[in-house]
Amino acid sequence: MENISQIEHVRRKHVGRYLSAVAVAALATWIVLAFVHGQIDWTIVGHYLTARTILLGLGNTVLMAALAMLLGVLIGVTVAIMRLSANPVANWAAASYVWFFRGTPLLLQLLLWFNLALVFPKLGIPGLFELRTVDVMTPFIAALLGLGINQGAYTSEVVRAGLLSVDQGQYEAASAIGMPRLQALRRIILPQAMRVIVPPIGNELIGMVKLTSLASVIQFSEIVHNAENIYYVNNYVIELLIVAAFWYLIVVTVLTFLQTRLERHYARGARNTKPR
Repeated sequence: MENISQIEHVRRKHVGRYLSAVAVAALATWIVLAFVHGQIDWTIVGHYLTARTILLGLGNTVLMAALAMLLGVLIGVTVAIMRLSANPVANWAAASYVWFFRGTPLLLQLLLWFNLALVFPKLGIPGLFELRTVDVMTPFIAALLGLGINQGAYTSEVVRAGLLSVDQGQYEAASAIGMPRLQALRRIILPQAMRVIVPPIGNELIGMVKLTSLASVIQFSEIVHNAENIYYVNNYVIELLIVAAFWYLIVVTVLTFLQTRLERHYARGARNTKPR
């Protein structure tokens, strides 16, 4: 039998790696050169990066994303608990909500909220107080309701998956010591489910920042809407779009960092399942 220690070791050449690296580098170089030599006035880009209108739109974008996500999480947790309830009415109502708002486009929902006055001319309690819907349903309120309620449908499924990931024994143990169901959810089940819930919710928040751009169709002054208003006047279209893209990337980078920290926080003590 041949002694394998005498066999010459031949290092793998990894030709595929080198070819893919060259292809990626060539593509990246082509994109960079296209932007460098394209018809882009970079002085305009630098000028509008800190323009008041752009920063105002950025602030509105961040504020809307935060409020809509908060509303979506509150609705999502409530609906997820209803979906897991033994009450058939609550279960059916929650399932119908998820079915409708996941089944219709977000842009359509925004337009419906903004034009709600065509269906309900007035809001309130007849005889006590009434307000004109057109005065109540401002672009801000319409965008908040459209984005937040739509997000709640998706968040509810994320939360439900997280709750289902917790071992049934945890529910039984809480019930055995006489802990009410809602208290068990708050103190035992949800903290364990957060390891499953946080990563997709972080992705949903990042997606929400970008989805706020759809609110420009109902005249909400977020960053894309404000950039459009500027380039409609000065015709520097690509320059203003680059400005908007720059600020989106900054916000998303910050959110990604925070998401990573939260994931590490809730993963403490958990068994490491990272593939080797």
